[in-house]
Amino acid sequence: MRSTVLSLFFVLTVSNRGLAADSPGRAGRLSFGWATESIVPDKPVALAGQYHTRISNEAHDPITVTALAIETRDQQGSINQAVWVSCDLVGIRRKTVENVRKLIAGSLPDLDQMKIVISATHTHTAPAITDADETDLHPYDFAGSWAYRIPAAQQNVMRPREYLAFLERQIAAVVARAWKSRQPGEFSSALGHASVARNRRAVYFDGTTRMYGDTKDPNFSHLEGASDDSVDALFFWRDGQITGMAITLYCPSQAVEGELYLSADFWYDTRKLLRERYSPGLFVLPLTGASGDQSPHVQVGKSSTASMLKRRNVKYRQEIARRIVQAVDDAAGVARESRRSEIWFDHRVEHFQLPVWRVSEQRFAESSAIFNAGKGKTELLPSPDYINWRVNRTMIGRYELQKTDPFYHAEIHALRLDDLALATNPFELYTDYGLRIKARSPATQTSVVQLTADCPAYLPTERAVQGGGYSGRIDDGVVGPEGGRALVEETSRLLKAMWAPAN
Repeated sequence: MRSTVLSLFFVLTVSNRGLAADSPGRAGRLSFGWATESIVPDKPVALAGQYHTRISNEAHDPITVTALAIETRDQQGSINQAVWVSCDLVGIRRKTVENVRKLIAGSLPDLDQMKIVISATHTHTAPAITDADETDLHPYDFAGSWAYRIPAAQQNVMRPREYLAFLERQIAAVVARAWKSRQPGEFSSALGHASVARNRRAVYFDGTTRMYGDTKDPNFSHLEGASDDSVDALFFWRDGQITGMAITLYCPSQAVEGELYLSADFWYDTRKLLRERYSPGLFVLPLTGASGDQSPHVQVGKSSTASMLKRRNVKYRQEIARRIVQAVDDAAGVARESRRSEIWFDHRVEHFQLPVWRVSEQRFAESSAIFNAGKGKTELLPSPDYINWRVNRTMIGRYELQKTDPFYHAEIHALRLDDLALATNPFELYTDYGLRIKARSPATQTSVVQLTADCPAYLPTERAVQGGGYSGRIDDGVVGPEGGRALVEETSRLLKAMWAPAN
């Protein structure tokens, strides 16, 4: 009974609605603009996504940042606006979003800075986004735990702080270019499907769960959860031609990981195929749907997949791209008949207060022991132990902060484009939560986009916490299942309000 009461309390207090009022939703004339830019550094960098330090030796394929600016207007002026940015990165930190908005401030007076939406594709072959020398880390800034020591002898390596300054300038530049290039056009959307995502958590008969666990083990029981094969495709048209598209795929871009080069992973191959199919100048905005427990790696049927790749003479990332393009082609054929220049566009921004995953007294004691054992001699720790030491240092900070601020403050964006909804969250959100939001959405089609406006890491389900294993532990995220239920409730409320009849 007590947990039920607490859950109801959190659901009733999770959102801060005291933000600047959003324009009321209504139909208006659409205009949009696009821009893209390289975010490849001119020096080697530490790569994000593993426990050990990797230094890039080349750019295997370009990593980019792409921006889509949208506005609707009528005789009364601007109705609503958004600039959605997608980055080929493992994540995007809150301080990066804040710095981009500061760079934009004053230069685009007709753009509401809070309507800038920044997401990441979660490639594991992109520059690290945390500097080991940062001293102002917030306990709920999970990304701050994942910093890599760059050997002092490697003077040619660009430090993360320097890269982040470059990144922020590039993002600000594409936001400005996309916004200034707005021109009238048409919009349509449709739903496709592609088999890419695989639940990566193997459950065994003893009740334990392991990420990428051996499925040939006689004790293997099942994969923990469902996958979502939806491909939400948004098309932007001029003169009867598609000039750009936004694509939500419910799988992170990590077919390639652990390598020593920069890469946008399968999104590079997808962009390449789409531009060959539609036009060389096609803009592609890749968005990662709720998929914190997913990856493209095959868990069951590895040999048959390998055989088909060999017979097709393609790499797996190219095969994934082929599937995505097939789904987009299928959707585009339907979307062509429903494009329109007058659309109902609404964009709302709220900050939800989600209850944090509370660090117990026992965990505080364990973390304190690990922190004290490594303090003053972190240079002697192997890379995985160094990351673990930083995580436990964060746990100590979380334990103290949760006494006075037991909430993670999540920036959430909800967009309505006619009968399509897009709802963001900052987490590596388990698929179950995305499916719950979709099931309760009043929209005909709903896209749930993760890794937006911050990266507080995984938000697992109750069964994931029970099974344990990586991504199901308090080590791996700031918000737990109680906060996940609150996120679903508040996102559902926000979407329902956007579809409510006008008074």
